[in-house]
Amino acid sequence: MINKNTKIGDLIKEYPEKAEILLSAGMHCLGCPAAQSETLEEACAVHGIDVDELVKQLNA
Repeated sequence: MINKNTKIGDLIKEYPEKAEILLSAGMHCLGCPAAQSETLEEACAVHGIDVDELVKQLNA
């Protein structure tokens, strides 16, 4: 299960099909080295995205 502490790099590696959801939410820097070690919560804070809503979408 994906949660707000999931690292983006781990998420993309385990669930590559979820990248489209992240891109649609406004996270366009998925390949950035810094993004690989960021948690969803950290990335959402930077991009002004509601982490709880994004986690819900990723787990749907």
